[in-house]
This record gives sequence, structure tokens and C-alpha cells, in this order.
Amino acid sequence: MFKNYVKIAWRNLWKNKGYSALNIFGLAIGITCASLILLWVADELSFDTVFPKQETVYYLPTNQKYEGEWNTYYSTPMLLARDLKQEIPEIKKAAATSSENLLFTEGKNGINRNGRYADTDIFDIFNLQFVEGSKDNAFTRPDAIVLTQKTAADLFGENVQVMNKTLRVNNTDNYHITGVVKDLPVNVSFGFNWLAPFERYSAGVAWMQEYGSNFTDTFVALAPGADLIEVNEKVKKMLPSKTGNLDTYAFLHSIKNWHLRSHFEGGEIVGGQIVYVRMFLLIALIILFIACINFMNLSTARSEKRAKEVGVRKVLGSTKKRLIIQFMTEALLTAMLAAVISIILLLLILPQFNIMVGKELAFRLWEPAHIGTVLGITLTCGLLAGWYPAFFLSAFKPVEVINGMKSKKSGAVVLRKGLVVAQFVVSNIFIVSTIVVYQQIQHVKGRDIGYDKENLIKMPVNGDVVMNFDPIRNDMIATGLVENVALNNSNILSDGNNGSGFDWKGVTDAEDVLISFRHVTPNFFETTGMQIIEGRGFGKDVAKDSSNILISETFARLMGTESPVGKVVTRGQSLKVIGVVKDYLYGDMYNTSGPVMYFHNPNYANFMYVKTKSDASGTTALAAMERVMKQHNPAFPFEYEFVNDAFNAKFKSEKLLSDLSKIFAFLTIMISCLGLFGLAAYTAEQRKKEIGVRKVLGSTVSSIVTLLSKDFMRLVLIALLIAGPLAWWAMNTWLEGFAYRIWINIWVFVIAGVVAILIALLTVSFQAIKAAIANPVKSLRAE
Repeated sequence: MFKNYVKIAWRNLWKNKGYSALNIFGLAIGITCASLILLWVADELSFDTVFPKQETVYYLPTNQKYEGEWNTYYSTPMLLARDLKQEIPEIKKAAATSSENLLFTEGKNGINRNGRYADTDIFDIFNLQFVEGSKDNAFTRPDAIVLTQKTAADLFGENVQVMNKTLRVNNTDNYHITGVVKDLPVNVSFGFNWLAPFERYSAGVAWMQEYGSNFTDTFVALAPGADLIEVNEKVKKMLPSKTGNLDTYAFLHSIKNWHLRSHFEGGEIVGGQIVYVRMFLLIALIILFIACINFMNLSTARSEKRAKEVGVRKVLGSTKKRLIIQFMTEALLTAMLAAVISIILLLLILPQFNIMVGKELAFRLWEPAHIGTVLGITLTCGLLAGWYPAFFLSAFKPVEVINGMKSKKSGAVVLRKGLVVAQFVVSNIFIVSTIVVYQQIQHVKGRDIGYDKENLIKMPVNGDVVMNFDPIRNDMIATGLVENVALNNSNILSDGNNGSGFDWKGVTDAEDVLISFRHVTPNFFETTGMQIIEGRGFGKDVAKDSSNILISETFARLMGTESPVGKVVTRGQSLKVIGVVKDYLYGDMYNTSGPVMYFHNPNYANFMYVKTKSDASGTTALAAMERVMKQHNPAFPFEYEFVNDAFNAKFKSEKLLSDLSKIFAFLTIMISCLGLFGLAAYTAEQRKKEIGVRKVLGSTVSSIVTLLSKDFMRLVLIALLIAGPLAWWAMNTWLEGFAYRIWINIWVFVIAGVVAILIALLTVSFQAIKAAIANPVKSLRAE
């Protein structure tokens, strides 16, 4: 019996190739989009799941109160891990870690790798698997280092035993390899390529031994069954008990939330990447729904052609149940054919999708989860798209349809119109979203950021760079390709180091203000294009300016309405303000600039900034810079990053949303138009005799086109009226998350509406014109 259902379903699909193709292709696009989104969502949800202790592992951020507001920071004092383990029985393991880049040299092979100095408990917290050595002996000596498999292979080659080998680090120290652990996947929040004892990092550094120095990432593992709320309250009391400062406390942040829920406001979790995960899941469902709407529309629209078939089958004894099974079989067969096409599309599109989302997603047919997902989507689409047509068609009364009587039920017509409206509502929302997201990104990128990021290159400071900075700078400028070179302790785009407790004359509660620190060379402002708007900059003599500072505009406003130049800021030592620098944007690109204090101290430099000439070739300039660096810092590889690229990377999530909005807007319109095309063709076919009569009576082509198009255009206009408020609400809600934002203008909805109308009009007009120019003799010759 089932074989017979499939055979009949195939014959019906083949008999109506045009409509079948529209249905299959529309569903294929929907399944492909949903599959791509689900691959991305699955990757996002899989972050940190490689670590088995999901219920007991936590990271410790700190909440700090400044100027009456709680802010969350990913840093803690080094001493906190030790004291948590000693004083809170429920905490069984605790590790302080600090991320660093090190140069590893083995013979002529040198590589830079990021890793962590960490306490021994790190191996148990993350359950790291050793392939050489063991966790018990990994950190038994201060010069120990544990490598990942890939790092070991990059240095010594594949399948080489590296245990107990000596590794040259930063061209100054020797480390002893005491273990090799399995590589971590890319989807972890806190990755590393090596681990070394924290004591090697902190030995002899006095400021690291203080509770006021927040610079480490602290991880803990609780005892199984520990009361999280109770332990968290104990953790919150730890820092205040050690420092006496009630405005700073640490708290437990679950490993399950590290990637998905790490956006804080007012000291509380308010979202994170989970917002985009939910958004894209909703988009996947919407696109599938739109694809299913096409099937339902075209199936019910062709009901009169299937009516006599239903009537004859019922007269010959077929039951309603069997007819429902027959029509559901057709729907499922259509969905299966669409799934086959979607798999092919998926394999073709996935490489480009990976480039867009910055991931390495893979679709594996032999993996049960992947093929099961596709089959699940296919089955859902088949059932969702087929249920209404199946019940609608199987309900026809044989006497009426055999006698040629049209069904008096208007439900199908109303539903069809409602579904067309729903399709264009979604399409219009996507068009509006695309425009608004693009505007918001351009709005932020176009704001005055306080420096010139064009032709600005950032390089890491390592080895002899600080010692040889003057000859490096001179030689780079001598190439004729470089305008200026400077040092800075912080990435120009990041918050950098900061602190509080400063005081100055004429202001109360100044100690509560958080101030960022920048340790720079005098030419930093010229190199980056920052403007000194009052006073002077630093001179060449470091000692002469050792107690002088420059401050930002925001800091100057905090000091009062009078000129801050000449005023003194104190915290342990007195610092004289000699100049004011125009505010520049750092950290959160959507926020405002905070107060900044500039020191003349190149010894703290972590980055070197190079400004190339605007007319210089980028490739030629980089080659010249590399030659200079090889001359003055030969042990280290030449590494660089364009600040403009780093700036654009700050908008990664918004850029992804923008790109996907464009694609989804295009695809939803395309799917909607496929259905509209089919409906228009069917309407023209149903009214061909009427059109023939009208032409014989003198109707023009334009009047017939208007006749056939106006009903569809009315539906599109209704959709625009519904979509407008919904799109405004959705995008305004999204924009509320940004301090620096655009306001949605009415012309956005006008443009979106005009685009939707023109596309729909072109789609319908093709069939309408085709019907209008047809020879009326052919349609009326049987009359």
C-alpha cells in the first residue's frame, strides 16, 4: 500500500513539474538556510563543553563600584586563588592564571605562542589529558613548561618525544619540558598553547603580591554537591575581608555561561552571545515557515484541479484517512527531494558561510546528529506544509466536485491571502533590519574616534625593542615610507590598565573615579594623530617628565571649569598636569571615553605603533619595517596588525548580523516571490476564459494586467502596514543596547516598502502580461 502511495505521489509531482519545482526549490532554500544556522548555533552552544566538570567549574570576575555604578571586570588579585582554597572548604581546587605571549626557539625554528602561567590545580580543574608526563610531576620545578600537542609538533616535528627537552624562551631563558597535553578545540573561552608555573611569573615582583593588584584570571572547582548560593556568598565576602573595600567583590561565574552569557550591566548578567543564538534560531524557524507557506499556498490554490480526482477516489471507495495519507505522502516526498537538493547546496555554500562567520563549521553526512537534524527538519517541513492541504483536499464532497460545483468554502482563500501577507511581513522586517543594522555600524564607524587609524600599524614589543627603540624609529623613518613610530603600554583599542584612589584640589570623592593609564613615548600623539588641545606634550628627557602627566578631556572636566594645566594629582606621589589630550574612543566602541592619564615611561611598553605614509605601498612599507626589525631584534619574528582591521573586528557580531540580514532578506523575498509567482500563474490560468472575453470586448493589456495584479498588491500593502510597527519595535529594542546609536527614520520604512512592492509587482506582472497578451481564440474556442 505504501509503495502505491509513493508511486501516485511521484506521478502527480511529475505531472505538474512547474509547481513541483517551485515547491521543491522553495523548501530546499528554507532547509539549507535552517541547516546553516543550526550548524552555527550548535558550534556556539558547544563552547567549553570539552571540559567535563560542567557543574563545578567557575571563573571569578570582580564587580567594582565607581561613581555609584557597578562594573564587571575579568581580573582578580593573584592571592585570591590561594586564600579561597584555604578558607572555603567547598572550593577543592583553585588556580590563578595570567595570559602571555612567549617566543619559543628550537634550533632555527622560532614561533610565538600564547599560553598561561598557572597554578598546579589548573590540570584538575580542566581535566587536561597528558600524552607525555603527568599532572603530578608537571610543575615540580620552577622552570617547567607543559606544551600542547600542536605546539610540540610545530617546534620539534610530528611524533617526536619532547619530554625533558630544553626550550629556549624569549631568547633569554631556558624552560624544561615536563609534559604534553592534548590540544584543546577552538571553541573554548580560555585557550592556551602552553602552561608554566605561576611562581616563575610572579617571583620577585612585589606588586603582584598585593590584594589591590587585579591582573589574573582565577578558576575554581567546587566539591560535588556544594551549595552554589552559599559558596558564592562566601566568595563575595573574601575580597572585602582582605582589603576593607566594600566596593569590590569577586563572584562565581559558571563555565556554562562563559561564552553565552558574559555581558554584564550593573554587576548582573544581562545577556551576551546567547542573544544572537536565540535570534538566529528564530530566523531559522521563520525561513522554514515561509518555505512551508509556499507549499500550502500552491497546494490549496490548485485544489480545483485535484477536486475531481478526490471525488472519483471517494466514489470508488477511498476513505478520508487514505486520501490524507496520499496527500501527506506527496508533501513528504516533496520535502525529501528538497532535502537532497539542500544537502548539495549546503556542501557548496558552507565554505563561503565559514568565511563570513569566521568559523570552521563542517557538515558530515555520516554523523548521526547532522543527518538526523536534516531529516528532522525535512520531516517537520513535510508535515507542517502538508497537513492543511491534505485535510482541505480530502474534505471535498464527491457529488459537488463531479458535477463541477465549486466549493463554497472561503476558508482556503482567506488562509492563502493570510499566508501571502505573512510572507511579505517577514520579508519587509528583514529589509528594514538590514538597513538599520548597516546604518548603526556606519554610524559608529563614522564617529570621531580621536585618532587616525588609517595607515597605523601595531606591533608587539618584545626582546630588545625598548632598548633599541631610538635606532629602530630612526631607521624606519629613514626608509622614506614611515612617518612616525611610538611606544604604548596598552592596545589603543582596549581599556588597558586602570586604577582609582587619586585626589586633586577642589573635588570631593575623587578617589571613587576609575582612571585608565597610558605609558607612552613623546611621539605617541603625533604617530596616532591624537591632539594635544592645551598645554604641551612630553619632552625627550624621561627623568625630567617623570612626575608630569597629560590627561584627557574627560579627566579635565572632572577637575573643574578652570584650566587643569599646572594642577596637581596625587596618589602616593604628586603628578603635575602639563597638557590636555582630546578624548579618544577605546574599549566599548558604542560608549563614551573615560578619563585617561598619560605617563612618559617607555619601559612599560607592550606595543609599538608605526604610522606609514599615505602614499606608501603597504607591502613595500611592511617589507622595509621587517628589515629594520630583523636588524635590531633578530631573535623575534616580525608580527604586525593594522589598527583599521582591529577596529573593524570590534563590530564582528554586528557585521555578522548585518551580513546575515542581507542574505535572509534576499532569501525570504526570493521564497515569497516563488510562491507569488506560482499563485499568479495559477490565477491567470483559472481566469483565462474571463481574460479572453475581456480582450474580445476591447480590454487593453494594461487594464488586464492591473486586474490581475491589484489583488496581490493589496495583500503586499497590508503586509507593509503590519510589518512597519513590528520592524520598528524589533530594531528599536536592539538599538537600546547601545549607548551611541541611531534613531530610526521614516524613510527606512519607505525604502523597504518600495523595494517589496517593486519586487512583488515584477513577479506578478510577468504572469499577468503573459496572460494579457495571449490569443483569446485559444482560450474561447471550446465555448
